[in-house]
Amino acid sequence: MKPADDAAQLLELFGIAHAGRMASHSPIDGAVIGRVTNGDPDAACERAARAFDAWRRIPAPKRGELVRLLGEELRQAKPLLAKMVTLEAGKIMAESLGEVQEMIDICDFAVGLSRQLHGLAIASERPEHRMMEQWHPLGPVLVISAFNFPVAVWAWNAALALVCGNPVIWKPSEKTPLCAELVMQLMRRAIRRFGDAPECVAQVVQGDRHVGAEMVRDPRIALVSATGSTKMGRMVAPVVAKRFGRSLLELGGNNAAIVCPSADLDLTERAILFSAVGTAGQRCTTLRRLIAHESVAEELVERLKRLFGAVEIGDPRGSGVLVGPLIDGAAMNAMRTALTTAKKRKGFVWGGEEVEAVPGGHYVRPAIVEMKRQDGPVLQETFAPILYVLRYRELDEAIALNNGVTQGLSSSIFTTDVREAERFMAASGSDCGIANVNIGPSGAEIGGAFGGEKETGGGRESGSDSWRAYMRRQTNTVNYGSELPLAQGVRFDIAP
Repeated sequence: MKPADDAAQLLELFGIAHAGRMASHSPIDGAVIGRVTNGDPDAACERAARAFDAWRRIPAPKRGELVRLLGEELRQAKPLLAKMVTLEAGKIMAESLGEVQEMIDICDFAVGLSRQLHGLAIASERPEHRMMEQWHPLGPVLVISAFNFPVAVWAWNAALALVCGNPVIWKPSEKTPLCAELVMQLMRRAIRRFGDAPECVAQVVQGDRHVGAEMVRDPRIALVSATGSTKMGRMVAPVVAKRFGRSLLELGGNNAAIVCPSADLDLTERAILFSAVGTAGQRCTTLRRLIAHESVAEELVERLKRLFGAVEIGDPRGSGVLVGPLIDGAAMNAMRTALTTAKKRKGFVWGGEEVEAVPGGHYVRPAIVEMKRQDGPVLQETFAPILYVLRYRELDEAIALNNGVTQGLSSSIFTTDVREAERFMAASGSDCGIANVNIGPSGAEIGGAFGGEKETGGGRESGSDSWRAYMRRQTNTVNYGSELPLAQGVRFDIAP
């Protein structure tokens, strides 16, 4: 079945009108699979501000009930929503199903969290005084998501924001608007079942980057959570900071894996395969730099060539396909440019050729590029399946290479030497927000805070105490005595 026909069936099932001026193209064959109507940013922000006044008054455990209902809707619609992810983002079905499962998992996580938004009781230095810390709802949250995770990124933010008492506005990628429309239909169903939620506690606003920019500037938006390129983050952060808003940035990654002499190569090659070629190399956590010890590099590269050569490339709906299309022609051109630049810098390129799979789509064989030095294209993030291979002699050299890029998202080391593993995770080891041992840098779980340092933006989503980004902290001091002692022993009395 053609992607457009598949998409039409899904839109009809979800009761979504196939109308509007903004077209969605499937990367499978480049055809238009649906249209949506551009939203009104000002009206959305006004609705969110009104919804905030009502939603923050609802107790957090009850707010958690709305997220629980959303999780139920997602469970029931999982195969259908995953199919739209495949049609619109080009992911293979296994990955699309996994992405929807992430949404379900974060809903479960947030429901539990709704009863654990704890503050602290703090010892006061003043007699008959008590101090405590509270966390209150922050305000409307704007979620800007990228095409490569067209539904999960919204859920990571929305589930936490909602239990924390904040309405959510979603500005999805203009490349994946239909995924957002399906999710919002499920959200509306959950809101109707909940009964007491403001109608506009969750909204989607479609449009290009100008629509997003208008909401980023709006003072009614308390937090902007933006996932995308470092270039995008550089535009968002100063605008939000200028109006003293809060931003949570999840930006680029140029992730590395160090392979030590003691590494289990059978395990390592499998981990590298998924990390480097999954989602056709279009993940922020994709493995882009392989830093292999000179004693194992040659064997490892030969193993990877065999694996990369055996990977089935084609329509992501097909059985056995592991690599689907690049998102569009611009991604294909970026990959060509990176490989040409690598050759000019004496890099040895294997793979990277275009594959004739589905007419109209952009399909490529994953590339392995052996480089003498970490320079040129190795220092850039190309959103495509290119794995640069570097060699090292000493672990300190490998760690320096790992850290020697401007991004700091994810990293990993493959070793059976506990000293090497601990050295990599120490303060003087990997400078990334994620540092893994004997697994690749890709495929994070919702239980751990996700994000990175340097040009990755410093934001953290999901897991741990990341909920605090969606709340404001308040310190309270209560005097339950009849005296008025001041802190630090200060005396301020008027003499009789």
